[in-house]
Amino acid sequence: MFILEETMIRMLGAIACAALLASPLETSAAPLPLEMLTDVPLSGKSTRFDYASLDSGNHRLFIAHLGDSAVIAFDTGRNRVVADIPGIDHVHGVLVVPELGRVYASATFRNEIAVIDERSLKVVKRIPGGVYPDGMAYAPHQKKLYVSDEHGRTETVIDTRTNRRISTLSLNSEVGNSQYDPSSGHVFVNAQTAGKLIEIDPDTDRIVASHPLPGCSGPHGLLIDPSDRTAFVACQDNHRLLALDLETMKVAASSGIGEDPDVLTIDPGRRRLYVAAESGIVSVFDLSKGMKKIGEGKIGDDAHVVAVDPATHRVYFPLKDVGGIPVLRIMK
Repeated sequence: MFILEETMIRMLGAIACAALLASPLETSAAPLPLEMLTDVPLSGKSTRFDYASLDSGNHRLFIAHLGDSAVIAFDTGRNRVVADIPGIDHVHGVLVVPELGRVYASATFRNEIAVIDERSLKVVKRIPGGVYPDGMAYAPHQKKLYVSDEHGRTETVIDTRTNRRISTLSLNSEVGNSQYDPSSGHVFVNAQTAGKLIEIDPDTDRIVASHPLPGCSGPHGLLIDPSDRTAFVACQDNHRLLALDLETMKVAASSGIGEDPDVLTIDPGRRRLYVAAESGIVSVFDLSKGMKKIGEGKIGDDAHVVAVDPATHRVYFPLKDVGGIPVLRIMK
């Protein structure tokens, strides 16, 4: 029975892949500079995915399967699922920290952070994470994890050496994603309803600055490019991408993107930025020329999660329903 089911899943995935290749991707700008490689069937039901995080050195992509309350561990070398890690209720954020051999996953139903051992792929600890824990950032020198408590309007600070919550910072705003900036050594957090970028010093766990984001309504997605000291902010409510110069704290560039943008990722070698939106639209920018949009188009329904492997330049999109099954769409 298992062999027949697996064969059926792979056939459905192949049919969906062929259909995609037979018809061009929808576009609202230049065509996407991406080629289809394959759709790999994922485990679980056709339910919503959320964040993904890649350990390129170990060829492991960790995907939050929110609707299944599980984290999927995917082998990017062999293109197959190696494990499902269950019991992480309504998992939203996922962040792998290779130097610790740990994966952190935010479970919004239980308002906790699950700590997963990267080798055994088992949950080894659960930590209180606020009212609605979502995105996360890791400060390596202080060995602290910063968790966006979206509805609790706070930032939760966890000591990864003891796996204990050590501080809760009030932001007086719904909270978007958090990112660590290696140049300043500070953590930056999107204050969604306040329309600002909050700056935190991990040495003291104090807010040191609050930066306005003119032209941005509902800052949610966030990515920091340390190579040119830029913070890219995805504005959820007015569908724009801002490039904030972290030296001057001024907006250096702005561009329209897909409706309801969510996850951002960067291919540092090719200087390409990918912005995935709930509408299924993905926008691609060339960062070697400032912030030039070089393509935009629909990847698939709910294609709001994206990850890129800097070694292979492969781009990964978890999709909850392609031909009735969840798949990982791999492009290059």
